[in-house]
Amino acid sequence: MQYMLMLYSDESGWAAATPAQQAEAMTAYGAYVEALQKAGAFVATGRLRPTAMATTVRNQNGKAKVLDGPYADAKEQLGGYFVIEAPDLDAALVWASRCPAADHGVVELRPLWPV
Repeated sequence: MQYMLMLYSDESGWAAATPAQQAEAMTAYGAYVEALQKAGAFVATGRLRPTAMATTVRNQNGKAKVLDGPYADAKEQLGGYFVIEAPDLDAALVWASRCPAADHGVVELRPLWPV
């Protein structure tokens, strides 16, 4: 079964990090991807640009309403995701707990509907 791990954190933390801290974080994520790949669990990943670059679309009365910025103000923002393959929820939870984002934010885990 496939699961999506959605990575939430305070996006201002990245800008406040030193170059050494940023490099350390990128190394940790690289090691995580490598572990997923070696286990055959890796499907996809992506990193989102900051919420200031977001555009929101909502249909109202049959017309698209387009707004700049994120839909909601929140302490933590969706910053990226992983799609993984795992035999069950318990195995997916182990991968979620190993994700570097769990150390400085939240990893939300959801099973995906088969398409």
